[in-house]
Parts: sequence; C-alpha cells; structure tokens
Amino acid sequence: MIRFDEVAVRYPRAASEALGGVSFSATNGSLTAVVGPNGSGKSTLVRALIGRVALSRGAVHVDDRDASTMERAELARDVAVVTQREELAFPVMVDDYVALGRFPHLGIWRSAGKPDRQAIAESMESAGVTELRDRRIDALSGGEWQRVRLARALAQGGRALVLDEPTTFLDIGHEMAVFELLNRVARKGLTVLLVSHQLNLVARFADRIVLIHRGLVAAEGTPDEVMRAEILERVYEWPLVVTRDPAIGAPALVPLRSR
Repeated sequence: MIRFDEVAVRYPRAASEALGGVSFSATNGSLTAVVGPNGSGKSTLVRALIGRVALSRGAVHVDDRDASTMERAELARDVAVVTQREELAFPVMVDDYVALGRFPHLGIWRSAGKPDRQAIAESMESAGVTELRDRRIDALSGGEWQRVRLARALAQGGRALVLDEPTTFLDIGHEMAVFELLNRVARKGLTVLLVSHQLNLVARFADRIVLIHRGLVAAEGTPDEVMRAEILERVYEWPLVVTRDPAIGAPALVPLRSR
C-alpha cells in the first residue's frame, strides 16, 4: 500500500504550494488513478514518493514505512516507477534498457540469472515490445518508447507500480492495451497508482479516483462518485456533461462547445 499523509510541497521561489496537504491511499489489489488539470500537482505526488522533491510537511508511506527513510535500492525493490519524462545520456538497445529494471535486485556485481532473464522476457511480452528488443532506444517512436519504459517497470517487479501519464503518445489500441495490462496487474494483488489525463479510460478501469485541484484533493471515491458534472465543471472550468459508456456503463465525460 502507498499512503500520502498531509503531503505538502513548495518549489523554490514559487508563490504557492504545489501540494497543500494531500492525503489518500492506494491499496493492494486495486488501481487508483490521480486526475486533475494541468499544474494541479499530480506529477509532484510521484516526485514526492521517489524523493525528487523535499516535503514541506507530511509523509509518504510504503507499507507503513516512511519512504524517506528507505534506501533507494530498497524502495526500488518495492515500487517500480514510470515517470513522465526521462532522458538517457546515451542510447542503448531495448533489451539492455529493460534489463535495467533488475538492477535493484542485482546491484553492480551480480549478473542476471535465469529468474531475471525470465522476468525481462515476460515483461517485454506483456508490454508488447518483444519485437523491438534488438532496436536502439533512439530509433523508437514516442509510443514504442512509452511501452519499453513500461516493460522495464514490469521487469523491476515489486509490490507496487506507479505510472505518470503512461499512455502519452499511444494510439487508441495501445492505450487500451496498457489499461487492460494495469488492470490485470492490480488483480494479481499489486498496488497500481496511475496519474492520467484520460478521464474516460480511468473511469472504465480505476477502482478509485483522486481528483487533484490546485494542490488539494477536490474529490475522492469510486468513478461514479467523482465523475459528476458539477464536480468536474468546477475543477476543469469548462462546460461538460457526464453520460454513460454504452459498453460497460461507466461514467463518461463529454466536453461541450464553449457557450
């Protein structure tokens, strides 16, 4: 389980807090989605978890342990993270990049054994990138790169998977495949915490939604509880209606033309 307890973050020289005291939990065996407008603080939550930003107050807990007190390798063995941005200093082959996911388990001196090679192969198959294994990462499209990054996180293993906008650059088919994969991972007992702008896909797959607005939790609950027109219109400052997905009956947002 990942738990945010009154987490507050203020960036240097910022006029206001990026996060003003956010509390919620992402539990084992469920998919929890964090949504909200641009600049609302969603990605800052991920940075707070992995120690990329200092907390003004509060704490992030992983299975009741304060994440700030955990060694980086220990945290990486428990939580695999796909951040929104990543730039490598030099290009590597796809299979070598995915194999980096095993580093927290192996360290510098140990070479990959049979279980590690199996984890790498299974993660590449799950993410649909096996056919890319002999390509260099600088020869990938944006969508292929996103799926390769997901494969590395799956190879890393652990009890939780945290993803910041994992479907960026993906077409409809691959978007759906990623959400189906995350749903399967959650059903196996892992904690899945997802930051996404894709409200309609989130409503289809998430067990709980946390709506962030101006660094605070504006709403939290099931998709039916959060995906309500009066809530979303206030947060996104745009006219919309909420209808029902004809396939599965999940709430679906339809933005309207400006009045």
